[in-house]
Order: sequence, then C-alpha cells, then structure tokens
Amino acid sequence: MKISIAQFKSELGAVEENFSTAARLIEAAKNSDVILLPELWSTGYYPTPVENFADVDGERTKKFLCAAAEKFSVNIIGGSVIVDSGGKIFNRCHVANRRGEIAATYDKTHLFSFADEDKVFSAGDKISTVELDGVKCGLAICYDLRFPEFFRNITLTGAEIIFIPAAWSLKRLMPRQILTKARAIENQIFVVFANSSGKSEIINPRGEVIAESGRDEEILTTEINLSERAEVIAAMNLLADRNLSVD
Repeated sequence: MKISIAQFKSELGAVEENFSTAARLIEAAKNSDVILLPELWSTGYYPTPVENFADVDGERTKKFLCAAAEKFSVNIIGGSVIVDSGGKIFNRCHVANRRGEIAATYDKTHLFSFADEDKVFSAGDKISTVELDGVKCGLAICYDLRFPEFFRNITLTGAEIIFIPAAWSLKRLMPRQILTKARAIENQIFVVFANSSGKSEIINPRGEVIAESGRDEEILTTEINLSERAEVIAAMNLLADRNLSVD
C-alpha cells in the first residue's frame, strides 16, 4: 500500500487558502493509495470562536474530499476539521474512498485540556475503523496518541494501520516520537502520523521509522508491506500472550 502524508501548516482562520493548499497537495499525491491530511487543516489550530469557523455537518469538507477522491481514484483520510453537528462542535475526521464516498467518520475522543479543547469541543465516544483496499484501518487524532488503551481497543478490532492526523507542537517532539514507536510496537501495527507542524512519520510494527518528513510543507510518501506485520506477529504474538485474568 502506497501511503502519502500531505504535510502543511494551515493559515489560522484562512479557510479558502487552506482548502486551496489541500487541493494542490492532494493532486500532487494522487498516485498514492491513501493520502492523509493533518489535524484542523481547513482552519489551523485553532481559531476562536470555533463556532464561527465550523463546517455545518461537515458538508463542505465531505463534498471536497469526495470529489478529489473520485477524481484521482484515491482514498483520502481527511485529517480533521471543525464541525458543527446538532449544535455541538467536534474535531472530526472524514474518510473518502476511491469511489468518492464517505466511508467513515471519527470524532476526537481525548480532548487536549491544556489548550482548552474540552471547553470548546465535544468529545467523541467511540472508536472508528474503515476498510481501504481490503485493509482494515483505525483512526485517531493527535492527543489520542497518549492513551494506550485507546489504541489497543482499535487494534483488537483487527486494524493493521492506525492513521493519526495531528497538530502536535515540536516543543514536545521527543515524547511524541517515543509514543508513536510505542503504539506501533505494543500493538504490532503500522502507525501513520501526519503533523501540521512538521516531522510527520510512518512507523512499522517493529517500531522503526520507515519515513520521516522535514518541518516544511511536504508530501511524504512510502510503500508499506503488510506482510511485514504478519512476520512480526509470527515471531512474537503479543496479543495472543495477553493474560486476560489481570487485564
């Protein structure tokens, strides 16, 4: 599976400009199987009051992603955007498949209270997975990375790759790099992390960085071989060795 991360730092509140940038980068990565955008790419992280920038029911975002996915016959994991749904504001990820259909949505579950996300966003209450080209994929957003039980629950659904759009400060780069490796190793999965601030990365089930970006706008592309995951599990099946009597 050929995966591309469309890394860019959005202009705060400049929705039209950010949509144009996303369209340009999606076209540049059109020969991929899956394209991943960063967190809150359409607005930046995050303009206030958020309700003034919310996409009502995600309609504009969904139309944009579906049109691009169908045009280029590519799966797009649409990072996340501010969505007003039923009067509540969510940090929501939409996934468009090659046919130009919305195949999944996910609302950020763990809200970053240090940036007052819990005061302006409503938290999601369920995990979300999606099958892309026959591969089961899980979805997470930024701060979710710090919660290992959340990733374990996604893995237990059968997910082989977890995609993470983020707007993670490079001031906290070191712990984030440890966490992406840890989530990959402990769950024996691929982790794909798209960061608006730079240093996006793709991690294999051994915890090895197989692709890493710089700090500027970039298309980061690599081919992952899912048989590598099967090899890792065959050598040491961590999930099979869990002692459920103490979980």
